[in-house]
Amino acid sequence: MIVAQGVTGQTYAVLGLGRSGLSAARGLMQGGATVWAWDDTSAARDKAEAQGITLQDLARVHWDNVDCLIVSPGIPHLYPAPNPIIRAALLAGVPVDNDIGLFFRSFAGQDWVDFDTSPKVVAVTGSNGKSTTSALIHHILAAADRPTQLAGNIGRGVFDLDPAQDGDVIVLELSSYQTELARALTPDIAVWTNISPDHLDRHAGLGGYVAAKRRLFAEGGPDRAVIGVDEIEGVFLANQMSTGTSDDRVIRVSTVQKLDNLGWAVFAKKGFLSEYRKGKQIASIDLRAVAGLPGAHNHQNACAAYAVCRSLGLAPRVIEEGMKSFAGLAHRSQFLGEKDGVRYINDSKATNVDSAVKALEAFKNIRWICGGLQKEGGLDALSGPSQASVKKAYVIGREAAQFAMQLTCDTVVCTTMEQAVAKAAADAETGDTVLLAPAAASFDQYDNFEQRGADFMDQVAKILTR
Repeated sequence: MIVAQGVTGQTYAVLGLGRSGLSAARGLMQGGATVWAWDDTSAARDKAEAQGITLQDLARVHWDNVDCLIVSPGIPHLYPAPNPIIRAALLAGVPVDNDIGLFFRSFAGQDWVDFDTSPKVVAVTGSNGKSTTSALIHHILAAADRPTQLAGNIGRGVFDLDPAQDGDVIVLELSSYQTELARALTPDIAVWTNISPDHLDRHAGLGGYVAAKRRLFAEGGPDRAVIGVDEIEGVFLANQMSTGTSDDRVIRVSTVQKLDNLGWAVFAKKGFLSEYRKGKQIASIDLRAVAGLPGAHNHQNACAAYAVCRSLGLAPRVIEEGMKSFAGLAHRSQFLGEKDGVRYINDSKATNVDSAVKALEAFKNIRWICGGLQKEGGLDALSGPSQASVKKAYVIGREAAQFAMQLTCDTVVCTTMEQAVAKAAADAETGDTVLLAPAAASFDQYDNFEQRGADFMDQVAKILTR
């Protein structure tokens, strides 16, 4: 595990005892800090206590006795309203941080002076694709026999990482909840996949959401920035980070435009990835042959991962081989099987409208399973062309009828996943794709998108095994 640095003899409060909170508490204790931890749920407190972590109701502490408060990412600290414990710490002048900020202050070790190659940290953020991009970078590095670890919003908590070895590359997926609060953000390479409206209540609108993501680039100043420029926010960020068109510290990434007049760019058109430097093509990869990365949205992920791996010194052919062996992630355009010429795809992670649109654009002749807890902003982006490939939508969720009324394609209200899969499979013809891409959160029927995806997989398994 990673040991927190510079905390010996200090008292740290930890609020929230999920994966990241428990990991941070253990790292702080190993670093010599006194830890007072709390969670509103008794099950989380019991788990922490079983690991020797001292419990203390933080609503009752004297903040004069606390040096820092570490907050888990799911707990609001500003909008829509700060948690009362966080508010008390803020008013008392106690520094508020999270495990990511603490990690960046603690990761480097004295033994690094003996390494031939210093360890590096790659941090990936964005609205959609950051999990796939992070996992793909990690997979390519591992396939090339480079030491690498994956953590953050995917995999392990950051303090559960192993101490870095010579040449290690740590790949972190970071959400806006994590980048917004971290007091230290100093990755070697920072990645911005794309931006679309999400978590707007938590950030008081799109501007706050973009600002939270931007901190990854502005706070520490990465040595290299990989930025998707298919939205104006990415274009603006790339402009701010570079000194001019020839500045190759910024690698621009796109799937909608050819970028052949910049210092360094990677783009994908019609299924082909191209790398350009100073107006000259350096390499090309046929992404159509990569089964684990279907659709333009995954080609964007591939471009970002390619740019990172090239920055780390990997050759194009090595990266291509790594991509070809990438199986994809569960619940993200995950191919489950085919029967009677009908394919079944699980994209339960498509929890917002933009990610659902990208999933719809990746396939043809779609039997679309959608619905759930709608996010702020409505479903306007799903109207018109985005539904052109949809033969029928099968709507789930507690408010399925209301959801269905906002769609322009043929719809049927199913409410439950079991009904939706059964009806879609019964209607499907050879050449169709039954696609789960909800365009909504899962919390009206499930604990999380993984549970929703697992239900879809269970229902599809019934079809495939008949």
